Amino acid sequence: MNDFSRQAYGARTMDTSVDQGLRNFMLGVYNKMGLGLLLSAVLAYVVGTVTPVTAFVLSPPMLYIVQFGPIALLFGSMFFMRNPSPTGAAVLYWSVVALIGSGLGVWVLLATSGAQAETLTGTISITFGTIAQAFVITAAAFFGLSLYGYTTKTNLQPIQSFLFMGIIGVIVISLINVFFIESSGLQWLIQFAILGLMAGVTAWQTQNLKLMYYEIAGDERSMAVMTYYGALNLYIAFVNMFQVILMMLGNRQ
Repeated sequence: MNDFSRQAYGARTMDTSVDQGLRNFMLGVYNKMGLGLLLSAVLAYVVGTVTPVTAFVLSPPMLYIVQFGPIALLFGSMFFMRNPSPTGAAVLYWSVVALIGSGLGVWVLLATSGAQAETLTGTISITFGTIAQAFVITAAAFFGLSLYGYTTKTNLQPIQSFLFMGIIGVIVISLINVFFIESSGLQWLIQFAILGLMAGVTAWQTQNLKLMYYEIAGDERSMAVMTYYGALNLYIAFVNMFQVILMMLGNRQ
């Protein structure tokens, strides 16, 4: 998601000291992430409860933009934002949040209408209680994983390549399963894999942000960009964990 140099990581020992600058930097990341989750919740509620908006967002062609737009933006940013500006990073972050938040409206729609959805793993029945329960579980897991990433002295940076390749693999296998295999057992494995990968991303990204702070401290432009990219990675990890947990709680078969 960024092109900041990591060449000094190997030479730097894990420093668990906390200073005001690091606290402010991490708070900036979590504040942006929190605002992103809040905006997502508002958009999801509007999309799921306001009939004209529901018809517009959850119907083609807008539905395809909501579904595939975040992936297109994320992969596009890897090629077209080699040296991102704070403004560019902000536009990318809020665009992804807006699209994902709108897509989450389908869960609110199911909860509001009482309808059920058929998936490869079975019938999904969602209520607002299920949504709240999934959010609490996700928040607790996210807090624990992020705290681990922040405090551990174990170098988590080597798992970055594994996480990236794992995410690409899960996307490819998911598409193959949806369009060709249609196996419920494989779909369950995919969901557990997503949970594991997002847990790894949360811990790794938290530690990575801490390390990056020591590399870019004092460079206001780089710090502004990094808070958006850090918030984006953590936001995506949170939303993916939330949706998998929600589907598991709502599964009726």
